[in-house]
Amino acid sequence: MTPLLVDRLKRVLKPPHGLTAILLGIALLFSVAGCTFTRAFTDADGQVLPGSIAAMETLMIGGAPQRLWFRGANVRHPAIVLLHGGPGTSESGLFRHYDARLEQRFLMVYWEQRGTGRSYHPDIPRNSMTIGQFERDLDEVVDLVRRRFGQDRVILLGHSWGTVLGTLYAHAHPEKVAAYVGIGQIANFSEGERLSYEWALSQAVRRNHERAIADLKAMNPGPRSVDDELLKGGWVEEFGGVFHQDLSTWTLIRAALSTDEVNLMDLWRFGRGNRFSLESLRPQYSKVDLTRYQSFAVPMIFLLGRHDWQVPSVLAARYFDALTAPCKQLIWFEQSAHNPPFEEPEHFMQAMTDEVLPLADERQACSSAESSVGQPGGNG
Repeated sequence: MTPLLVDRLKRVLKPPHGLTAILLGIALLFSVAGCTFTRAFTDADGQVLPGSIAAMETLMIGGAPQRLWFRGANVRHPAIVLLHGGPGTSESGLFRHYDARLEQRFLMVYWEQRGTGRSYHPDIPRNSMTIGQFERDLDEVVDLVRRRFGQDRVILLGHSWGTVLGTLYAHAHPEKVAAYVGIGQIANFSEGERLSYEWALSQAVRRNHERAIADLKAMNPGPRSVDDELLKGGWVEEFGGVFHQDLSTWTLIRAALSTDEVNLMDLWRFGRGNRFSLESLRPQYSKVDLTRYQSFAVPMIFLLGRHDWQVPSVLAARYFDALTAPCKQLIWFEQSAHNPPFEEPEHFMQAMTDEVLPLADERQACSSAESSVGQPGGNG
């Protein structure tokens, strides 16, 4: 899962950086009204493109107000429902920053799941935060998109925690899914967490990093709580298992804030919702074993970072080998860890347009194959 950005932000902004008070002051300026602006698609004369959509809406999903962004140059393009990571980690701003070109070829539906970002509310019943409820929420979102835009099926694009929802939904509702795409695909969560922990500890020992060794050995044989999970995730990031390229949590925060749709108050919402979601759902997602689901009636595409040790890609590759589907494809991102869409956006866009887009046409089929993008790399 994705480390808690707000906890990491505090570490980045600690003295002597001296930005904490400034950011808090600026955040107060945004406290009266949140940003609700998303830029329209326009032609060379500044006129809105006919048939395009650029909307941010709060809709009742599963009995709770939830935030959705609809963006696309043409509403007739195949729809993608983005299933973000976390749980509780909205990635809409990041996809808008790094992968906005998707909106030229697809109708993008950015969904902030219950308990996340602007879908976080202090009065959300904790007992509603269940994987089963999230699946029912997703079914409502999918049906809303199909009905509103006249599409029989949608493409599900899941990242990290979002791959749990996407895999389960694709298995249960193949009639509504044109293709499933998993980035940072989870297979067996507890096994993945064990491998991630062992990798981080081995890296700490190899580097003789005393603080990391102490932190990680204190939770031996692995995380037992949200705090442990976040601490382990922080060291995995430190040692290059979350980002392989020249990226960081702070870089992603700045990228999200550079978009029209995100402001500093969203960081506050993010922090509250992320923690609430993790604490509510960890007893469930920590027991998830998707390898029990191996037969699918929809195309299955895995986009994996070669250096991913946050959600170890070696396990996802084994899971892929065991799958049966009308067609399946594994694409390695050789210069990425857990975040190929942000680490290698050009290659990500190429994979989405060349391999995923044709699957929206029932007459097209993907080749069951394994391939790589980027420069040769390795799991070390």
